[in-house]
Amino acid sequence: MGGIWLREDLDIITSGGGLAEFAVAKETLTVARPQEVSAAEGAGLPVAGLTAHQALTQSAGVKFDGIGQQVNLLITAASGGVGQYAVQLAKLGNTHVTATCGARNMDLVKSLGADEVLDYKTPDGAALKSPSGRKYDAVIHCATGIPWSTFEPNLSPNGKVIDITPSPCAFMTFALKELTFSKKQLVPLQLISKKENLDYLVKLVNEEKLKTVIDSKHPLSKAEDAWAKSIDGHATGKIIVEP
Repeated sequence: MGGIWLREDLDIITSGGGLAEFAVAKETLTVARPQEVSAAEGAGLPVAGLTAHQALTQSAGVKFDGIGQQVNLLITAASGGVGQYAVQLAKLGNTHVTATCGARNMDLVKSLGADEVLDYKTPDGAALKSPSGRKYDAVIHCATGIPWSTFEPNLSPNGKVIDITPSPCAFMTFALKELTFSKKQLVPLQLISKKENLDYLVKLVNEEKLKTVIDSKHPLSKAEDAWAKSIDGHATGKIIVEP
């Protein structure tokens, strides 16, 4: 959710951890927000936008210039905070994107650029099977509760699952795959916030090449409502808390 704050000097802070009207941060952790980018749009970028960026570029090897061999991607929970950015960013590169979400959000995810969309409650959606029969080179895993045994048959020979919220079980799978020299890998993601990456995302928003899908906005005085909605796990896009 919107756990970062836009200061009066229009900077965006790359890391957070609480809710406040004002925050003190090092200059190296902030980037300027153009007037054309609203506070709410900017507030959604870290940590969700940076997580999507890192998962795609560093872990999945996607290049946003559109060159190189096509990468077949699966993005789970594609209508959520990270997923909605991941779909949009992925389509800046040479990718084929299969996405999962709930039935009510399928049209939204298609509008963000996904080539194929699966309702995760259907048999094929639960099995993560590509409608076109593709095997995934990388999975940006933004959901929870999906075992490795569901991913493995859907991966290409060198496919990997990038888990943005790894559980203890995920770390065990990661270690096992490393020890057995498996070509198919599970990669737990640990976000490393970088100013230049956030600056890049802000520029994309300013150029209307990326947008923040906003589920709802809540005043700071009603922050508990925002937390409750976040914990429910069914938000579409970002939940923003405003001072």
